[in-house]
Amino acid sequence: GIKQVIKEHAGDFEMLSFWLSNTCHFLNCLKQYSGEEEFMKHNTPQQNKNNLIHFDLSEYRQVLSDLAIRIYHQFISVMETSIQPMIVPGMLEYESLQGISGLKPTGFRKRSSSIDDTDAYTMTSILQQLSYFYTTMCQNGLDPELLKQAMRQLFFLIGAVTLNSLFLRKDMCSCRKGMQIRCNISYLEEWLKEKNLQSSSSKETLEPLAQAAWLLQVKKITEEDAKEISEHCTTLSATQIVKILNSYTPIDDFEKRIAPSFVRKVQGMLNSRQNSTQLMLDTKYLFQVTFPFTPSPHPLEMIEIPSSFKLGFLTRI
Repeated sequence: GIKQVIKEHAGDFEMLSFWLSNTCHFLNCLKQYSGEEEFMKHNTPQQNKNNLIHFDLSEYRQVLSDLAIRIYHQFISVMETSIQPMIVPGMLEYESLQGISGLKPTGFRKRSSSIDDTDAYTMTSILQQLSYFYTTMCQNGLDPELLKQAMRQLFFLIGAVTLNSLFLRKDMCSCRKGMQIRCNISYLEEWLKEKNLQSSSSKETLEPLAQAAWLLQVKKITEEDAKEISEHCTTLSATQIVKILNSYTPIDDFEKRIAPSFVRKVQGMLNSRQNSTQLMLDTKYLFQVTFPFTPSPHPLEMIEIPSSFKLGFLTRI
């Protein structure tokens, strides 16, 4: 039944979120009442009376786990499809910095259930879309640890798409754009803090982009500058660093072009770096998902199934 619902609503984020949450709760329930000691220890004596000690549920748990993984991947795909068109316009192209002042994007704390596709995407669009995803997942009771994994995947996409676009556009490789990118990363970091998601490892997925933004802003003249670049940009490959340096395009009078000799100096310092030839990031990369066991404190005999679920054929034992 769940498979059919997911098939019929393959592009519906709210429906996928709802059934991912329910499937994970059901999976936890099968573990909690399996009669296995590692799960029993989390139960109250009354809950342990309901253990299905004469049934082996491991096969059914595997089926549900496979289904949950399938729903999760579809769930991530729908979120990525929704937010991807906003990333380059919002993170790279939109200019919120007038001079060197950095005000928060208008409407930073505004909640929205959707984004108007007719408007030009800005950093605010990305933050509002993230908030919509977050609020929906919370309302559907998605496990907090699973929510963190989903956000980590989205933040990886934001960082990877922005960085890949930066590699391909010389017009975006300037000191001013580096400041803008760093400013936008700060908005994302503040959003994570506001949602209490600092432990989700989402911030870490933005580190290559943050180092690229730093590279655009730092002084690039002396040997000491070259050494600092090679020591600081640890998450970027040699090819990526050299690409940014070669693409650097001054747009202000106070900026100077980078001397070819400086680029060669940096390149020489990076020759021993592993994965030194990688340029583009794989935006399709998926982190492995894990489903944490979270026992329910609610006794089974107290649970009521809403009539709207149309499961009247079920009988309470």
